[in-house]
Amino acid sequence: MAVYVDDPIWPWQGLKWCHLLADSEEELHRFARAMGVHRLIYQGPPKTSAPHYDLTGFERRRAIALGAIPCTRHEIVAVFRRVRLPRPQARAGRLRPSP
Repeated sequence: MAVYVDDPIWPWQGLKWCHLLADSEEELHRFARAMGVHRLIYQGPPKTSAPHYDLTGFERRRAIALGAIPCTRHEIVAVFRRVRLPRPQARAGRLRPSP
């Protein structure tokens, strides 16, 4: 099991941001807690399908120092696809057009 962090390329509020993901949600929370990252910034279902934390470039350096694997944008997309949670299917009856 591993924890991953991509490059800080996403601008917001004057900073560059990146994503912290892990092979399991439990591992993600454990790693974030070890970094001192508050659980309130966690992003997961239903807001997003892949559990993750958004980190600043400064926090990224700390994550790597603690063992997170640095990833490119393309590599983190592959991780995102692997760890995302399935979205609930709509009930069949709701998919039919109304008469």
